[in-house]
Amino acid sequence: MPSDLIAGFLSGAVLIVAIGAQNSYLLRQGLRREHVLPLVLFCASADALLIVAGIAGLGVAIESQPAFLSIARYGGAAFLLVYGLLSARRACKPEQLILDAGTRLPLGVAMATCLGFTFLNPHVYLDTVILLGSLASQREEGRWSFGAGAVGASFVWFFALGYGARFMAPLFAKPLSWRILDSMISMTMLGLGSLLILE
Repeated sequence: MPSDLIAGFLSGAVLIVAIGAQNSYLLRQGLRREHVLPLVLFCASADALLIVAGIAGLGVAIESQPAFLSIARYGGAAFLLVYGLLSARRACKPEQLILDAGTRLPLGVAMATCLGFTFLNPHVYLDTVILLGSLASQREEGRWSFGAGAVGASFVWFFALGYGARFMAPLFAKPLSWRILDSMISMTMLGLGSLLILE
């Protein structure tokens, strides 16, 4: 049982710890110290839900319905490209950047944006539902311990990212730092969106 738990934690960590759309967004919100707890809980809980669904057999159903992944693929690409352009616009306008860094985003908007980054990304289904689900199923009786480890990795990562970002806050006291961050987020979003279309 402990070996299944550790294997699940490590497998989950490898798949989750990557600077993708969701992580970039959470990093930015963590730096702004804006709605961090609800966003962190949402991201981790969404991962947990998808991992459990994968272990329960949803991955097989998704693989048999390629239209579902196609819808998520093109919807996610459009979402990422629009957000990437908005980030680029923020990076190009320092006066807007300073205002944006101090103006709080409404909780509903922050959560809706996070929901889009989470569920409009087809890779989240491939990583959590299909890949982690299939890895867990290979362990038979230990599959739920494996899943618990993967869920644990998700909670550890999102809390570390959301609350760890504040230690970088002194660096982001300067408008130039926000400009660089938004440029990097823009390139990440535009790159991921383009890859989804080209895949």
